[in-house]
Amino acid sequence: MPVTRREFLKLSAAAAATTAFGGLGLGCAAKKKAAGPLPVPADRIQALKPEWSKQTTSVCCYCSVGCGLIVNTSLATGRAINSEGDPDHPINQGALCAKGSAIWQMAENDKRPKTVLWRAPYSDKFEPKPWDWALKRIARLVKDARDKGFETKNAKGELVNRVNTLASVGSAALDNEECWAYQAMLRSLGLVYIEHQARI
Repeated sequence: MPVTRREFLKLSAAAAATTAFGGLGLGCAAKKKAAGPLPVPADRIQALKPEWSKQTTSVCCYCSVGCGLIVNTSLATGRAINSEGDPDHPINQGALCAKGSAIWQMAENDKRPKTVLWRAPYSDKFEPKPWDWALKRIARLVKDARDKGFETKNAKGELVNRVNTLASVGSAALDNEECWAYQAMLRSLGLVYIEHQARI
């Protein structure tokens, strides 16, 4: 569609004006007020009051950005009961990603699975297995795959001591120190393909 220079400038001006003033709420209907306060359990609100908990500042351990946290710890049990972004922190100014805002649940989560679900080869259903069984099986399979694919020397006869048949994509739930220990372990196995998805 042919557009003249004048029409292009008119369209650009209209788009700029719409973008600039569109967020002011002109011509929008007023929102209805909620019927009452948000349904938050009273015991949780009580638990966050200063007479029942202590607030401590901390730093999120994920992804190296260093977002500031405020952690509420129960005076009765000494356990973390809430975490939120620190509005006075210069990096995140109170904002947190999904992992940072749920960081206290890493240790204080009663819904964590007690078993793993395993599906046997060619089976159509999962069966619960204990964690010890799963860890031993994973270790055995990694060892077998490493032994099968380990290269001492490359095609030129150079010493390489590597494994090209295994790879790691890391974990989004590991903090910086755990990531360092994990990649050190993988490199000691001879892995070359090591990656990490820190911001998932």
